[in-house]
Amino acid sequence: MGTLPKRQDIPPWVNVPDDLKDPEVLQVQTCLLEAIFGPHGSRVPYIEQVGKAMLELKALDSPGLTEVLVYGSYVCKLRTKWMLQSMAEWHRQRQERGMLRLEEAMKALELDPWMK
Repeated sequence: MGTLPKRQDIPPWVNVPDDLKDPEVLQVQTCLLEAIFGPHGSRVPYIEQVGKAMLELKALDSPGLTEVLVYGSYVCKLRTKWMLQSMAEWHRQRQERGMLRLEEAMKALELDPWMK
């Protein structure tokens, strides 16, 4: 797992060392990270505070995926993981709907066969 985060990086609601054992892990598409966490991770502290958990992001070897580790008490880890999965799914569906609308708009702009 590597080294534990430095003490000044650990939010006050996380109990050291108990809550730093056995984090919940989820993989998120890298393209969704900015939508979930805001530009440059600006929403991470807010999400940590709401979930009473601590988040750590790790880039994976496979392109397009980032690993999110959630530390905290058992209930807080599960609640925060569920919240992040729900947000990722919502943003993924939103992007998908946007692509469908774009395809429909492009089809609407296509010329009739007789004008080509």
